[in-house]
Amino acid sequence: MKNGVSAIVIAGFTVEKAVELNRCLGLHYSIHTADNESDVIPLLDSAQADLIICQYGEERFDALKLLQEARVSHPDTVRLLAGSPGRNALKTAIKEAAVYQFVPCEFSVGQIELLVRRALENRELAYRHRHLSCDLKIAEDVLRKHKDLTKTDAGDSARFEKLVYCSPSMAALCNVAKKAAKTHLPILIQGETGTGKELMARGIHFNSERKNQPLIVQNCGGIADELLHSQLFGHKRGAFKGAVSDHLGAFPAADGGTVFLDEIGSVSPSFQVTLLRFLQTGEVNPLGSDKITKYDVRIIAASNELVDVLVSKGQFRKDLYYRLNVFQLNIPSLRNRIEDVEVIADYFARQFSGKANRHILGISPAVLEQFRLYDWPGNVRELENEIRRLIAVTDSRTLIATEHLSGHIRALKPHIKPKGIPLDLEGISLKEKVERMEAQIIANTLKRLRWNRSKAAIELGLSRVGLANKIKRYRLGAETSVA
Repeated sequence: MKNGVSAIVIAGFTVEKAVELNRCLGLHYSIHTADNESDVIPLLDSAQADLIICQYGEERFDALKLLQEARVSHPDTVRLLAGSPGRNALKTAIKEAAVYQFVPCEFSVGQIELLVRRALENRELAYRHRHLSCDLKIAEDVLRKHKDLTKTDAGDSARFEKLVYCSPSMAALCNVAKKAAKTHLPILIQGETGTGKELMARGIHFNSERKNQPLIVQNCGGIADELLHSQLFGHKRGAFKGAVSDHLGAFPAADGGTVFLDEIGSVSPSFQVTLLRFLQTGEVNPLGSDKITKYDVRIIAASNELVDVLVSKGQFRKDLYYRLNVFQLNIPSLRNRIEDVEVIADYFARQFSGKANRHILGISPAVLEQFRLYDWPGNVRELENEIRRLIAVTDSRTLIATEHLSGHIRALKPHIKPKGIPLDLEGISLKEKVERMEAQIIANTLKRLRWNRSKAAIELGLSRVGLANKIKRYRLGAETSVA
């Protein structure tokens, strides 16, 4: 489907029949004609076809073979067969090609229009069924894993649903998220791509009073206003070209539950007004309808750009920002919580080895050291993909070794520790000398531990509060160099 209009491919028909089909269906659908058998499958790709009609019995077209191939390559495309196949061919069409319906040889315009409309309506219903079934499965999976977690020892790591962490920054953030989950207020989640914003949103939903109601995810990036309005608010049949049936929309479907709006920063200024009105009133007006209905939906929005920066640039409405920003959760990048890498990597290793039915003994210390040296620009998603690849290339009953690492990670060299503390201590008092040395030791320790204050405090024998006071006293920062 392109631009909200259903696309139909007709293949194997005579010129007269193709013209007749084009005339009766072209008013409501985007029609694409395949004259050669080899063009059919590529045309299904390029047209993003929702439905294909093949003529049975034409010598230059093997309709049954084509529909069997389409079933494998484009399983969501509805398949219709025109003509009168014999008994054996009929069985093949039903069993092997999963043909939805048969079109009579002498079809009327009314028959073909009704048949195509019903086929596309059933396709829409099947899509909704799969969507709701997927959400139910995810909810059941999260609840089951939550129960399992309470029965087992999680070691040094902690979890917020599927978010795994051990860093103080993530622990503090998840504590705020748990408190926010108990309310019905909007939440704005910010963080780089791959940090786990959707996982955070799911964790909030399944820890809220709305957990037994739907959670619907809608990515707002790169979607035209009319299509986004249809996805969120719904539309009535005939609201625009290609609207062959009613569409409920995310807000009505999630009544009593939660809608997660990802990439909210990319929404156009005109549609921001529409979202603001919904946040203020809860009213939904589907495209093509005069009826306005109120719905109770909690909004969780996410952005990989800082929305206040977009506001300052005039790209995002200030009033909408204030409506969404009741709770703000900023997920730190993985390079700023490098201590989480080990527990996340171990979680993924156990998960993927279990799915692959392989017994991997674990991750070698050398691999974990290379992981700690890497900055992970793709964040948790990049780490997940690296572990997935490592599981695939590691032999069963062995440890994941450095020889299997991606080249750019394997090539990293350890940081060289400073041999001494170069200080100019001439001409100052003993107190000043001690303070300078103390400041340098603290700065070197923080730099070596990537400014992990918890680990630095333990290594220096200080409390976190004591370390914070010394950082403030000596005015230390990430780029500090004490002379």
